[in-house]
Amino acid sequence: MTNTKAETLALFREAVAQDLNTLATLHHAELNDALLGDLAAANFPDGIGLRLLGDDGMRAIVLMRQAMMELRAPLAQPVLDELASDYAAIYLTYGYHASPCESVWLDQENLAMQAPMFQVREFYKLFDLVAADWRTRPDDHLVLELLFLAALFRDEHPQALAEAARFLDSHLLRWLPLFGQRVAARCATPFYAGTARLTAAYCDELRDLLADLLGEARPSAEEVEACMRPRQVAEVAPVTFFPGLAPSW
Repeated sequence: MTNTKAETLALFREAVAQDLNTLATLHHAELNDALLGDLAAANFPDGIGLRLLGDDGMRAIVLMRQAMMELRAPLAQPVLDELASDYAAIYLTYGYHASPCESVWLDQENLAMQAPMFQVREFYKLFDLVAADWRTRPDDHLVLELLFLAALFRDEHPQALAEAARFLDSHLLRWLPLFGQRVAARCATPFYAGTARLTAAYCDELRDLLADLLGEARPSAEEVEACMRPRQVAEVAPVTFFPGLAPSW
């Protein structure tokens, strides 16, 4: 690999890591004036590092762009209340029946903190990472899974990108598209509809790019499920600290 190619790859990885951190921030807490200002200053969503070219991605960008155009700081109290209510229904009370946690989507009884959470935990352990407080925000929460991917894109380990592809296949992309569709269909605000759709489309296109970059075909959904069937049980491990992944904003 020439220096130019190495530099281009490094820029790509950092841009993706920043995008994933931004998406994680949107799912972390309800929108307020400070976050809206940061997004506007970054020309979000058009300023994201990875240009989305697929139909779903371009539609998500349009939806998010329109939502941003309708929001101006300082946000009026009724707007703040509507955003807070929508955020709570998605991430806190699960009023839309669209949990941000993987286990609820993949467990046969749709229960939280089941085998998928422990499988995600084992993935984090490969890179010496653990959740800050899994009782408050489980390992398989969308925010932590996005931050984990961001960490992998910044990791210099030679297998980090391959592990990112494997994590997308075996975890995030098995449930994120369903989450994105349900939130977009049921939520009350264009901002959170756009957030859900953009996150799902971004991760899907990112996986295609990794397939090209790694020179390895992306497995089908059927192949992924066949691979995951024998690996549904994992040991429960104590967790106390998640260096670099616990939200710090």
